[in-house]
Amino acid sequence: MMVELQKETEQAISSDKPGFVERRKEPLCSCVESSMKRYFADIEDTPVSNLYEMVISEVELPLLRTVMEHTRGNQSKAAELLGINRSTLRKKLAKYQLD
Repeated sequence: MMVELQKETEQAISSDKPGFVERRKEPLCSCVESSMKRYFADIEDTPVSNLYEMVISEVELPLLRTVMEHTRGNQSKAAELLGINRSTLRKKLAKYQLD
């Protein structure tokens, strides 16, 4: 089952199946939206700055961890999977002390 899911994910990433990819993105999009609504409700009128950086780092860290685990630490494969260049990946790994 896990191997089949992995193959489907790789196919969706590497192919032109917009419907399949969209189904995968929707739960994440909904999760981020509901988390942001809760965040704003929790902070009420407290001033906030650097919200974009905070949200990106909250998502990017587990993304990088999971991809590096999936590729067994192979930075070339991870960069390809993420659609970024390997030097960019290295910078991101260093930023989060994952190197």
